[in-house]
Amino acid sequence: MQNTVLVTGASAGIGKATAIYLAQDGYNVYGAARRMEKMQDLKTYGIKPVTLDITKDESIEGCISQILKEAGSVDILVNNAGFGSYGSIEDVSMEDARYQLEVNVFGAMRLTQLVLPKMRENRYGKIVNISSVGGKIVFPLGGWYHATKFALEALSDSIRNEVREFGINVIVVEPGATNSEWGNIATDSLIKVSGHTVYKDLAIKTNKVFTQLSSNVVEPIVIAKLIKKGMEAKNPKTRYTTNQIASKSLLFLRKILSDKLMDKLIMSQIK
Repeated sequence: MQNTVLVTGASAGIGKATAIYLAQDGYNVYGAARRMEKMQDLKTYGIKPVTLDITKDESIEGCISQILKEAGSVDILVNNAGFGSYGSIEDVSMEDARYQLEVNVFGAMRLTQLVLPKMRENRYGKIVNISSVGGKIVFPLGGWYHATKFALEALSDSIRNEVREFGINVIVVEPGATNSEWGNIATDSLIKVSGHTVYKDLAIKTNKVFTQLSSNVVEPIVIAKLIKKGMEAKNPKTRYTTNQIASKSLLFLRKILSDKLMDKLIMSQIK
């Protein structure tokens, strides 16, 4: 039987690459995003675009209702929609902070709530949450973004043990630096929010680090293949990450270093 997959954030980057890659492999794929005009080309791959504003409950419910009506179930949910907005904790408005949490955390969890009943009924399902190396490693001026990814990691751990008895797997994918719109959005917000405040020097230095990272990125298809690997594993790992040396090294050092030593390491990179 052909599994139905819902990929959010399918208008660009990792989401778009994943939707196409899975459709080419025979999955029945729905791609969801706000920007419907950016998903029209997905139709050529047999992908069904669905309008989704992940910050509005009526839009989330409408998206799932449409898929359940047409396909009967969402067998695999790829919670990919998200963005990174940077700036110091002091400078970022609470309105912007709440919006980041709505997109990166609450929207993903609302979708999860809505697909779980049918997954439980079918005794089968896969929930793939796209986190980040930034869900384990924190850089200054990215507090709200990191908070959303840390939250997604914790929620994934909790849900995994809640639903395993129903034959449902919860998988976390932690991309490192990836060639997508994310980097431009993050750096633009960093300079806009904190580039003219008391955190100006730190913002400029951090922006240079982002620029350096942009020269060592993987293409979204690499993450798409990682997602598919986790989805199709008989006994999937709880977490998957890329083989980028920088990402692997940081995650390893986070495990073995004290907080203060990790702080020194991070800040030594921001010169």
